[in-house]
Amino acid sequence: MGITTAFLQHPTSSLLMGVASINNLVNLLQFPFMQRAIAGAVLMGILGGLLGSFVTLRQLSFFSHAVGHAALIGVVLGVLLQVNPTSMLLPFTLVFGVVVLYLIDQTDLSSDSVLSIVLSGALAIGVILTNLIQGYRGNLMSVLFGDILAIDTTDLILTLLVLIASSIFLFSTLQQQILLTLNLDVAKVQGVPVQLYRYGFVVLLSLAVAVAIKAVGVLLVNAFLVIPAATAKLMSYHFGRFLFISMLVGATSSIVGIVLSGAFNLASGPSIVLIQFLLFVAVFICVKLRLKAV
Repeated sequence: MGITTAFLQHPTSSLLMGVASINNLVNLLQFPFMQRAIAGAVLMGILGGLLGSFVTLRQLSFFSHAVGHAALIGVVLGVLLQVNPTSMLLPFTLVFGVVVLYLIDQTDLSSDSVLSIVLSGALAIGVILTNLIQGYRGNLMSVLFGDILAIDTTDLILTLLVLIASSIFLFSTLQQQILLTLNLDVAKVQGVPVQLYRYGFVVLLSLAVAVAIKAVGVLLVNAFLVIPAATAKLMSYHFGRFLFISMLVGATSSIVGIVLSGAFNLASGPSIVLIQFLLFVAVFICVKLRLKAV
């Protein structure tokens, strides 16, 4: 018997299942781990929306993708050294991001080529190191695929610190950041410290990737940064509104995703990214229909 047939023949059972899911969610919200997860989802959603706005406009999505996937080495090193993978993740992604930007500046190759080479090499090293792990690999798997329900107070503090640092850095130099985003050559002529701002942004982006990996995992962290900003870009061409919508989409989709994952016992990271993807598709369809109607 198919699901649709079962629903038609037993609507009361389906309703009871829905009520049970709501009751389960209400019960889950009373636990500290769920409260921490929701707080982390909000902070990471805002952080992803803020930095993701500049990532999208500066066409750095492949850069964040490379940093996120190369973080596999940091995770594996943490497991091999029997320390918290997060404690290895932060310094590794930070150093990796700065080194990659330096390589891009020092070579005549395109940034895509450099990133492809570094990403491939880092993934190869990470996979080889994975084979050295003996016994249980639960810590590795949780970081690879994300588990926002497992974040602790330390993770929340780190995320908050990165969010505060990013907000101060970007909003205190917003005009210069916008100019740097729109036209690099004009920014240089205007006396903007381009290299300082570029490396400062890469440091913050690398740290944001590191703290977000525990929530959505290595494989999906780039989507966490790019999709909210891409959705906001469809909705507004005004930079201020674009920035606000991006952070709002990031925070809202994170909350909805974590609530759904808790209510229906789904994987938290993929649930958040799925909500972001569905929201992007819905906005895209609405924009296309509106343009056709004009």
